[in-house]
Amino acid sequence: MKHLYYTTDLCVVGGGLSGLCCAVAAARHGIKVILVQDRPVLGGNASSEIRMWVCGANGDGNRESGIVEELMLENYYQNPGLKFTLWDSVLYQTAMAEENLTLLLNTTCLDATMQGDRIVSIKAWQSNAETFHEIKATYFADCSGDSILAPLSGAEHTYGREAKGQYDERIPPDVADQKTMGMSCLFQIRETDHPVKFTPPSWAYSYPTDADLPHKSHTKESNFWWIEVGGEWDCIHDTDRCRDELLKICYGVWDHMKNHGDHDVENWEIEWIGFLPGKRESRRYIGKYVVTQNDVEAEGRFDDMVAYAGWTMDDHFPAGFYYKQGHPTIHHPAPTPWGLPLRCMISKNIENLVFAGRNISVSHAALSSSRVMATCAVLGQGLGTAVAQAIKDGCHVENVDIPRLQQTLMEDDCYLPWHTREIPALTKRALCSAEVVRNGQDRLEQNVWIGGAGDSVTYTFAQNEQVREIRLVFDSHLDRPYDNMPCNYPLVQPKYKVPYTLIDAYRIEGESEDGEQFCLEVGENHQRFVKHRVDWRVKTVRFVPLTTHGCEQFRLFAFDVR
Repeated sequence: MKHLYYTTDLCVVGGGLSGLCCAVAAARHGIKVILVQDRPVLGGNASSEIRMWVCGANGDGNRESGIVEELMLENYYQNPGLKFTLWDSVLYQTAMAEENLTLLLNTTCLDATMQGDRIVSIKAWQSNAETFHEIKATYFADCSGDSILAPLSGAEHTYGREAKGQYDERIPPDVADQKTMGMSCLFQIRETDHPVKFTPPSWAYSYPTDADLPHKSHTKESNFWWIEVGGEWDCIHDTDRCRDELLKICYGVWDHMKNHGDHDVENWEIEWIGFLPGKRESRRYIGKYVVTQNDVEAEGRFDDMVAYAGWTMDDHFPAGFYYKQGHPTIHHPAPTPWGLPLRCMISKNIENLVFAGRNISVSHAALSSSRVMATCAVLGQGLGTAVAQAIKDGCHVENVDIPRLQQTLMEDDCYLPWHTREIPALTKRALCSAEVVRNGQDRLEQNVWIGGAGDSVTYTFAQNEQVREIRLVFDSHLDRPYDNMPCNYPLVQPKYKVPYTLIDAYRIEGESEDGEQFCLEVGENHQRFVKHRVDWRVKTVRFVPLTTHGCEQFRLFAFDVR
């Protein structure tokens, strides 16, 4: 067997969206990162292995930006047919593009070496390469969902539902239990131009009538999230048992739709079925602070807020598919957005253990809102940025300068509700032809500059100034009504495209006092957040939009120079 040894600033365990965004954010902010993922692809529940939609905060203008929006927009551009294997490639290339990030796929964390209340190193096994990896790090970020480092390190954690009285919450049961929300295997279907027969495997369950599937919408437009079991079992150690049960249900549901009653799927065939269950809940860490239902309902206005949520408190019944009394989940209302603090991502008792994703320090009730993937992604970016700042400043992550961290996140196009991004000093002291592009609010209709053919935005300085960076935030239609990936494949597929509101081509012009001209011309832009490095000494800087991806207006949220 081969053994490899590493020393790094941050080791991230788990390559779902939270782990990927954590690792990428930390690497971009200049620290060395190793990302350990036990699957051959990144993305977790969003990957081709599970294929769940990336959901997040509800409400107008609340879509998550930052790295998760970058990933989605890159996918629309590179993968207009929205093939899941190409989506996997978009996630992979994003990690591989970072020179400070080492990616270890097919690598499972097996053990941790402790020294007091610190993790010194972890050992991981890469099965396809028959290689052991031993990784020493200043910080370990557990973004694995199942909190693999909790039992290995002795970190305080919990599992199941608290009693109502533990945190004075309304949603939990009267008595604590070990029940959770379950896991799902999804399946996807494709339309053809001819009738297709389906013969179920002999071991599939049979559901002859609609009465056998009560309260379960099973139209061809469904993504079949309600095929869910395991909440009354052990959502970690019973994963294979859950998969076996879920496959029997999946094939039985499709058999029902094809062969029992009229479900308008005569020309449809099963395209794909998942053999890796997507999990909603398992171990949760106990952090420096436990976020509860009461915090959710109070909007989570924490001083150390670094991320936000806005999904309902969507609490699935532990019985899942076998819950017969009504709809399989309760959507308890939650404000949107509501904030999440850095403290809920820092271990209570292990000094250098942090975490992001569905395993953060929240009660079961709060988890039912914070667990969805776009929320997990912004948690990951917030944590990775915090760890990078802590390492550079030589302080513990718990003691980072929070206002500076929040400004860094907003500079990176992360939305922090109730906060305003600081405007660079050079931008502030210039005359501007459109004040709205420097108000520190990079979303919502009241904060967008709208131009037409021939319009531009100009900064004018009192004298020549050195400009080294230009920051732009375009309109990526945050209220767009389509998901990141499809749940089925009709014969005539919807045209998922780069949002039509994005500016496609533009020019940035500079001119010095003595008339020297500078120009930066960009085409095929497909991102919301863009930075350009320049080295200009100029009196004026002008942004000139040229074309869009279909919108008649030119729409721009921010234009900063520094």
